[in-house]
Amino acid sequence: MKKILFMLMFLVLSLFAKVDINTADAKAISSIKGLGEKKAEAIVEYREKNGKFKNVDELLNVKGIGKKLLETIKEEVEVK
Repeated sequence: MKKILFMLMFLVLSLFAKVDINTADAKAISSIKGLGEKKAEAIVEYREKNGKFKNVDELLNVKGIGKKLLETIKEEVEVK
């Protein structure tokens, strides 16, 4: 019973976990609603070219991400 509760708790917490855009791969980033494979790849490419993101708002520098999309995904991403 304890194992089941632990697994359920883990699943619930993982649903609310934010994606760190400085460490996540394109597959993990594309799991965010509103970000498909191409935008996720663009985020990874930007990070590889320019270094780690200093804050979430820096996503506005990535091609294909505008203010409206950023507001939609802001609660699901983080920078560590």
